[in-house]
Amino acid sequence: MTIEVTHEQLDVELRRPAARRRPWDRKYRTVLLVADGLAAVVAALLIHGAYGRWAVALVLPPTWILAMLAHRTYDRGALGQGTEEYRRVLRGAVALPALAAVAYWLFAHDSDLFHDMTMAAVPAVAIALPVRHLLRRRLLRRWARGRDRSSTLLVGPAQGILELVAVLRRGGAQELQLAGVCLTDPENATEIRKLGIPVLGGVDDMHDVVRVMGVSTMVVLPAPELDASVLRRMSWTAAAQGVDFLLAPMLADVSAPRLAVRPTNGVPLVRIQAPNLSRFARLPKQLLDRSLAAVLLLLLALPMLLVALVVRLDSSGPALFRQQRVGRYGDHFTMLKFRTMRPDSEALKAELKHLNENSDGLLFKMKQDPRVTRVGAFLRRSSLDELPQLLNVVRGDMSLVGPRPPLPEEVEEYTSDIKRRLLVKPGLTGLWQVSGRSDLPWDEAVRLDLGYVDNWSMGLDLTILLRTGSAVVRGTGAY
Repeated sequence: MTIEVTHEQLDVELRRPAARRRPWDRKYRTVLLVADGLAAVVAALLIHGAYGRWAVALVLPPTWILAMLAHRTYDRGALGQGTEEYRRVLRGAVALPALAAVAYWLFAHDSDLFHDMTMAAVPAVAIALPVRHLLRRRLLRRWARGRDRSSTLLVGPAQGILELVAVLRRGGAQELQLAGVCLTDPENATEIRKLGIPVLGGVDDMHDVVRVMGVSTMVVLPAPELDASVLRRMSWTAAAQGVDFLLAPMLADVSAPRLAVRPTNGVPLVRIQAPNLSRFARLPKQLLDRSLAAVLLLLLALPMLLVALVVRLDSSGPALFRQQRVGRYGDHFTMLKFRTMRPDSEALKAELKHLNENSDGLLFKMKQDPRVTRVGAFLRRSSLDELPQLLNVVRGDMSLVGPRPPLPEEVEEYTSDIKRRLLVKPGLTGLWQVSGRSDLPWDEAVRLDLGYVDNWSMGLDLTILLRTGSAVVRGTGAY
């Protein structure tokens, strides 16, 4: 297919670039700058109150802003992005003592100032991170209501657009608001229209569509018809009209920190960093898992004894339920839970197989399972039945965060792709648990688990742990 350029399009490309219509990010950035300035002032006042020195109050606010600027915390690509935004703030905070040390050795030789700047980094971070969290939640609520979103045009082949739309729609509130598509293969428009997405023409119509529809973002997918020269000219047209131009490599479930552009002879190549699952890389996670689980066991010892007593009084049978599960690298271990079913539940499973709510996969779940006891139903809704798994975490069989621990018969049915779940320890909580648990289709649960394996980081673990509390309170998918 040959894509021609009209005189009108060329005239547009030669005009002065239009102003970008991004009201929300300017407001967002302004509020962040003010909030960071106030955070630095409050941190400096706290240090002054503790040590009675004023120098830090003069030096900290501009230094803190410079550290945030240097680590690109105000870049549009990081605004509202959650983990990535928080990571940049933490890097800037770590750099603050380093900047103070440089100033100490080069200029002031004031050990008090170096000490105060180092100490002030902690309260500054303690204020800056919650502010960003609150701003992000407010932005997501506005996007969920259809406000401050970017009218978006998708350009590419029908099949690629179908896959991208599926990924975008399952991700919750987001900035991109689909206005329509321009297809490289208009003959395949039927499947697109079935989803209720307007087909606005072919690639040749893209220029007119952007102008008439007032599109602010253009997302282009790979297609044989879109060679380097075509993409370059499309980007020129987008820039001339003040439109964001995005290329979608169709790499779903790859976190941004794993992607990097490596220019080679003028060709920007995208490098995908391999998951770091080595024993050394995961040592901090293991230390955090076991120490935190041990502390939780000490704090929850009495409540767990009371739950065990109630389970025994409610129905006959032991308080703990022991079951063989599969851990990392396929090793079997005995998982512990508070018993929530009748003692003969396994024997009745075959009779209830036709009532399985997860008939699309390997899991066996029922919303109204007759085997569940009265106390068991409450324990499941509140997730209290899983507290004994803290013992599994202390023993090293499980982690606080990871994929759901599968049964041996489930693993026997795994394909080679799904077996990647076994490269990490199963978790007491995880992406599957905080995203809907048993209400999720099997394919979606597998996608979340594989995404966790590939994108694991301590930051992701902490994010999941923070989300676990609200997921337990909601009780979604807990049955």
